[in-house]
Amino acid sequence: MPDVRLASPQGRWILLTTVLGSSMALLDSTVVNVALPAIGRDLDADLAALQWTVNAYMLTLAGLILLGGSLGDQYGRRKVFVVGVVWFAVASLLCGLAPNAGVLIVARALQGIGGALLTPGSLALIQASFHPDDRGRAVGLWSGFGGIGAAVGPFLGGWLVDGPGWRWVFLLNVPLALLCVPVALRHVPESADGRAHGRFDVLGALLGAAALGLVTYALIEADGGGPVVVLSAVAGIAAAVAFVYVERRRPDPMMPLDIFASRQFTAVNLVTLCVYAAFGGFFFLAVVQLQVVSGYSALGAGTALLPATLLMLLFSARSGELGERIGPRVPLTVGPLLCAAGMLLMLRVGPDASYVLDVLPAVLVLGLGMVTLVAPLTATVLASVDVARAGLASGINNAAARAAGLIAVAALPLVVGMGEEAYRSADAFDAAFGRAMYVCAGVLVLGAVLAFATVRPLPPDCRRPECRSHGWVTAPPLEGERAKGRIA
Repeated sequence: MPDVRLASPQGRWILLTTVLGSSMALLDSTVVNVALPAIGRDLDADLAALQWTVNAYMLTLAGLILLGGSLGDQYGRRKVFVVGVVWFAVASLLCGLAPNAGVLIVARALQGIGGALLTPGSLALIQASFHPDDRGRAVGLWSGFGGIGAAVGPFLGGWLVDGPGWRWVFLLNVPLALLCVPVALRHVPESADGRAHGRFDVLGALLGAAALGLVTYALIEADGGGPVVVLSAVAGIAAAVAFVYVERRRPDPMMPLDIFASRQFTAVNLVTLCVYAAFGGFFFLAVVQLQVVSGYSALGAGTALLPATLLMLLFSARSGELGERIGPRVPLTVGPLLCAAGMLLMLRVGPDASYVLDVLPAVLVLGLGMVTLVAPLTATVLASVDVARAGLASGINNAAARAAGLIAVAALPLVVGMGEEAYRSADAFDAAFGRAMYVCAGVLVLGAVLAFATVRPLPPDCRRPECRSHGWVTAPPLEGERAKGRIA
């Protein structure tokens, strides 16, 4: 039985290294958006290249995060976590040294692989190391510090872009890894799941990633048309069909399809797709709008959205408690509607926008909506399946949210008619951004309607702190319990 106490020196070291590791991946999910205009100018990149700069990372992370947890169970969570941190740091170094957009995109995809190894492992190490009496508080601290990292990330990214340059957004991960790895090797005990059998659904992971990648390519390159785009779309759909077939037939699939027999689980994941698609599109475009159209610096744009994350940190616990009392249906209906209202308020953010009068009201309403829905959403996912499958359910929900953001970043510019050079023209980007906010708000309203129509008042059973005190805005928090050797 795990016996490390939180108050011991070893316990503090374990908490430090897991927070550092998860913060590296979490920061790169949010910070890079702030740097996009600077990257575009420096590397002479068009909008499609900027989309790939974001999506290459999300593609490999979303496609492989389920597999990453299983590898940790089998080969040792500390070992896989350390490999993930080193991999992530090397890929970050490549990002920081990238001479052109093509190299940056490849390096970002490699970063996502590292993220898929270290993200599930960071929480799993806490679950596997700490004494049961301290585990809840340790997870709460891990999640809370991760939320603080998410809040500081855009501010830090903006400061780096305006100061030493955008490359330091990536290079900063290298010293963090140099601190994280020795601490992990010296102080974190190794752990593995004795029930893990060594068989991994590599084919399922590859088919899932291929489906996402091909469809993403078709959406980003659709403006150019041509047979390659059509073939990519067809191949992506075929890979998705093959993924479903493989998952149905394999004895130990990465994503057992029978878990969707739970109507509640299926319903909440549909809501998740709507909510995080809108979030992905919003956070991709909003910081660019503030810089290109409103004239904000990178630091100003990163700081502008900070109140939303701070609201998440301060009030997620109360929202989770409220959801436990009244059930998930109301929060999952009202939350997306508040977020939609916040995005419609962003229509006021144009040239020379006032932060207090134009930006802040939109960000506060958006933050209130996120507070209302995120903790109850995670709790409902965990309550919709058997306790033994809670980790699997959380992993699927997390991957679904990341995939939704991936598709949104690829599709939204196409849907709203944002040309390849739009971000170089304030007028063109402003017009397209307005249309995009209407689309994002519409998707959120659809999520609210789905929640009201399909989510049933099952009492959420989420007594774990990772459902509460966090500031995650790109994906729901992961649950750390193991389930039959699969990722949490």
